[in-house]
Amino acid sequence: MKSQYIFPVILILLDIGAGIVYATQGDFKKTIYWVAAAVLNAAVTF
Repeated sequence: MKSQYIFPVILILLDIGAGIVYATQGDFKKTIYWVAAAVLNAAVTF
């Protein structure tokens, strides 16, 4: 992995983690928001 991808990958993982936390709490609007943020970051990065 190139060093320029370290921060974006960490950010994507944090977004997915936030989505999982909100999914376990039953707040699916915020789950969709955080998963969409992860997808957007991945699309822009890669």
